[in-house]
Amino acid sequence: MSKSVTILGSTGTIGQNTLSLIQDDKKISVEALTARSNVSLLAEQAKKFNAKIAVIEDQNCYEELKSALAGTTIEAACGSYALVEAAQRDVDVLISGIVGAAALAPTLAAIEKGTTIGLANKECLVCAGDLMMEKVHSNKAQLIPVDSEHNSLYQAFNFNQPKAIEKITLTASGGPFRKKPIEEFSNITPKQAITHPNWDMGAKISVDSATMMNKGLEVIEAYHLFPVTAEQIDIVVHPQSIIHGMVHYVDGSILAGMSTPDMRVPISYALGWPDYMPTTTARLDLTDIGKLTFEKPDREKFPALNLAKSALKTGGNAPCILNAANEIAVENFLSKKISFLQIINVVEQTLLKMRSEKLESLQHVFETDKQARMIAADIVNHLNEDRH
Repeated sequence: MSKSVTILGSTGTIGQNTLSLIQDDKKISVEALTARSNVSLLAEQAKKFNAKIAVIEDQNCYEELKSALAGTTIEAACGSYALVEAAQRDVDVLISGIVGAAALAPTLAAIEKGTTIGLANKECLVCAGDLMMEKVHSNKAQLIPVDSEHNSLYQAFNFNQPKAIEKITLTASGGPFRKKPIEEFSNITPKQAITHPNWDMGAKISVDSATMMNKGLEVIEAYHLFPVTAEQIDIVVHPQSIIHGMVHYVDGSILAGMSTPDMRVPISYALGWPDYMPTTTARLDLTDIGKLTFEKPDREKFPALNLAKSALKTGGNAPCILNAANEIAVENFLSKKISFLQIINVVEQTLLKMRSEKLESLQHVFETDKQARMIAADIVNHLNEDRH
């Protein structure tokens, strides 16, 4: 059966992996592609896959996009409003691959259309989990997680018998600094932090993996995706990244989701749902790997895990503040304005400076996000002054 697809964030890692799968499947057509500012790649993708529309979020890039698409039938558009309009188009599947809180409005717009969504953006559920899941249920949308951990849990979780589940376990690679002594963390450079041992990811997500904030955000995401309590979500460090998630049942049995560390595997599940889509990804050979190892996460070395768990327990706007402050902190670390250790320091201070309250609407989410970013940026400036 033929399908139409929209990709939010087509020039990023998720978007490029999605298009590589579509390239091998002649039954999938592309409706809309969006990017933040990478005009040349967006235009190239739109022409190659014969998209109906290409949207660039950065309005300063609009003329360049129009020029690049001149002579084609592809419509060019720009700005956050056009991003939302692209997400509202009638398609079978929408892949939400935009990094950060910027994905919130367009993803929610697709949910309100009742679209099947492959969610590769964890910040949507972190910032507005209650509001988003409420919309998913009321609009009968299908939300399929594309994060490898949540995707494997999704496939192994018996939603018909939630009381049969004892707990769920998210695995973590441990990032590039799993074995690095904590005394050396103050000298970590952005180049070192974005070098992930197993996964090919964007800079922001790679830094989140290095601080293990990524896993903290995934715990919050899992809480909203699955009918479990915060206490039923566990984390295990598994350096080989072969088992992505485990569902533990009350009878003592465990169902584990396994595959080679390749994002195309969970993306293909979202594209093919409810069927399985054949892919050319490398097949898992356990005899070749030899052994799989597991260990408990070091919460002293990686305090982001405790911060995220605390934010989840606090609820309300706390996860949204956590995420916004982290985005600002990571951005400033990558531009060498703060040190690696100061990332968590910025997040912690921002959480302490803001009042805890229930999120009543999407507008409230945006206001919280904006305020947290301003406070985090102010903290960064003070840290910078102290350094000089």
